[in-house]
Amino acid sequence: MKNRKIKSLKCISCGEEHEQKKGLYTCKKCSSNLEVIYDYSYIKKRISKAKLRKNRTFDIWRYEALLPIEDTRYKPPVQIGGSPLYDNDTLARSMGIRKLYLKDDSRNPSASFKDRASAVAMVNALENNEKVLCGASTGNAASSMSCLTSTCSTKTIIFVPQSAPKAKIAQLLVFGASVIMVKGTYDDAFDLCIEASKEFGWYNRNTGYNPYTREGKKTCSFEIAEQLHWNVPDRVFVPTGDGNILSGIWKGFKDLYALRFITKLPKLIAVQAQYSNAVQKAFDSDGRIRPVSGKTIADSISVSFPRDGDAAVQAIRESNGSAVTVTDDEILKAIKDVARGAGIFGEPAGVTSFAGLKKAIKTGEIKRNESAVVLITGNGLKDIDSAMKCVGEPFLIKPELKALKNIIKKI
Repeated sequence: MKNRKIKSLKCISCGEEHEQKKGLYTCKKCSSNLEVIYDYSYIKKRISKAKLRKNRTFDIWRYEALLPIEDTRYKPPVQIGGSPLYDNDTLARSMGIRKLYLKDDSRNPSASFKDRASAVAMVNALENNEKVLCGASTGNAASSMSCLTSTCSTKTIIFVPQSAPKAKIAQLLVFGASVIMVKGTYDDAFDLCIEASKEFGWYNRNTGYNPYTREGKKTCSFEIAEQLHWNVPDRVFVPTGDGNILSGIWKGFKDLYALRFITKLPKLIAVQAQYSNAVQKAFDSDGRIRPVSGKTIADSISVSFPRDGDAAVQAIRESNGSAVTVTDDEILKAIKDVARGAGIFGEPAGVTSFAGLKKAIKTGEIKRNESAVVLITGNGLKDIDSAMKCVGEPFLIKPELKALKNIIKKI
């Protein structure tokens, strides 16, 4: 049955349009990624600011009219989205900008932003009677899919690189996924997952391959705009690996602009790790994505060849934004800065956006009269080893007052 909200699936590279159908992930003509194109005239009849004011469901499904699904009976039984947007005047003043907001998506069920994408992909899969779902991930997308599918009858098969953090592997196993650990990189796991899904007919959730993941991620933009009373910030700082969050955030703001819910669009700032910076290099040169080493402590954005890189570069350029890179040391420092300045414990990739904001302020990229939203995309408990590197070890003493007095002056 054709989804009346959707006009077509359009190739982001060659512009070829395809009819929505089961098993279609990439362009039939050039194999590039696809984008969901909506019939906004139809959607306008189903959503409005007035209807949203009356809606007491504060999760991604409040925006169902703007999602590529028809049957929310399949939605997982946990709250996804509706994450807080904190207005932090203290950090804004200390950093010298007008307004600073932190969007804390570590509050999602699997403690990651990726739940937004997994939820929409999962509903799409169930609508199409898929029985086996698979995905490749450095950890977060995988634990997200495992979490959300744990309560339904589908089978979930996850491919991860051998370097994935133990805490994320633990999540996968606890939620009941079958975990295939690959001796190689995320890119190796990604390629094997696609090969397997084609061979065995599995539903593929891969970020930057499945066009519906972008549709889930765009819901964060809807929330930001609504939480700011339909005003948008001057800039949004996005941790960027494969580029899918970035392209999703841009898609969301463009949807709202097309519906005239907002009157301007923000500039997007892609923040990448120093050696996982293929999007930044492409943006600063000819726009072509080329492989990089991908090496970084921020495993969730450790990507050699960004699978949604082309769409990410397009998003930066269309938004008149920019791309910055930060070192692993700057990322580690950001864990501590965000925790002590905002009360949010983020994993390395989750706070890379904040490190990018600091870099942009230092270089003069962002002005004092501007406002910024920083996306915090994952919880620090997912990677304790990295967190310990930036804070040191606790004091160890005998249970004696004398021993305590000896260290008090060090505290």
